[in-house]
Amino acid sequence: MPVSLDVLTATGAKAGRVTLPEAIFEAPINLPLIHQVVVAQLAAARQGTHATKTRAEVSGGGRKPWRQKGTGRARQGSRRAPQWVGGGTVHGPQPRSYAQRTPKKMVAAALRSVLSDRVADGRLFVLTSLLDGDVPSTKQALTALGVVGDYRSALVVLHRDEDLVWLSLRNVPYAHAIAVDQLNVYDVVNNQVIVFTTAALVEYLERLGVYDPELIEIEIEAELVDEIEAELVDELEAEVEAELVDELVDEVEAELEAAAEDDEAKTETKSKPKDKDKAKSKDKVKDDEPKAKVVEPAEPAAKKTAPKPLKAPKADEVPADDVPADKPDYGEGSYRGTNPPEGYDIKGNEDSMKFHTPDSPWYKRTVAEIWFNSPQAALDAGFADVMEGKK
Repeated sequence: MPVSLDVLTATGAKAGRVTLPEAIFEAPINLPLIHQVVVAQLAAARQGTHATKTRAEVSGGGRKPWRQKGTGRARQGSRRAPQWVGGGTVHGPQPRSYAQRTPKKMVAAALRSVLSDRVADGRLFVLTSLLDGDVPSTKQALTALGVVGDYRSALVVLHRDEDLVWLSLRNVPYAHAIAVDQLNVYDVVNNQVIVFTTAALVEYLERLGVYDPELIEIEIEAELVDEIEAELVDELEAEVEAELVDELVDEVEAELEAAAEDDEAKTETKSKPKDKDKAKSKDKVKDDEPKAKVVEPAEPAAKKTAPKPLKAPKADEVPADDVPADKPDYGEGSYRGTNPPEGYDIKGNEDSMKFHTPDSPWYKRTVAEIWFNSPQAALDAGFADVMEGKK
């Protein structure tokens, strides 16, 4: 019969249930096998660098201490014999390896046995996460661990991307954080309780090839629903503000371009003399008058057009998609900006010329410079798949 466990939040509230596979968490408990694997693991951890010197390796002792007969003392051949102080050691320890050969199937079977034992004793727990914020907090992590009960020591199995939890538990002596790919028999036996995060449990089941998305059902409570709705509302408001900013930027740019064209037209028409004869006579009478006439019209033009470029957007209305003119265009199926249209969910990076699909493990951490609506559009633009050769 499959075993079901409650999935808890960092505050102790029930977030859902998870059904554990019988092959992993309900295996037969083989104590002799567990003992053999633990002994082999501890033996492999020994350095084996101990060493002593025999009488052949000790320095000195090449001369016979005294003659063979006539002294009344026992015969001796060397001062480095084992019975002498400072002499060699007989049958002393020598450097060697303590590693024992343990087949992989035995190690896997022993790990299934100890995990099944912890589940049977009710000492295996699943938490959504040990932290709620974006800042490491040892106090918050220990509060989350206190939800499972008061134990002497706890083994916390984490996903390698949960960096904040790693930082929060690194100085806690009774909480041993370990990556899911380093889960071993000795650490499970040496700690009273095991705590999996949902991300670590999913990865562990995927590594064993027994993961089923239907096994983990997280029920969203009313408070969580309100939080998710609030986040969605904020995202929609941000999108609307970005669209308004784009429209305002387009209007300001159009006004600036029109003002610049008007200034150029006015300066050209006013700088030309109306009559060549009048210009010649004015040059003879006063040499400085043409310069003054050329300069004077520029000042009122600047005064008239100065207020228009000052109509800049406010600080919270900075344009979201200010695309420089010198940036290359990657053709149909590409979009440059921070608010891509629907369907453009593939991120491209111009520095590395690689693109990330939503299935990429680095998708959330990648800042998109170019958006594509399909992998083929990204390949046609000269970008390479970051997961190529890694799948």
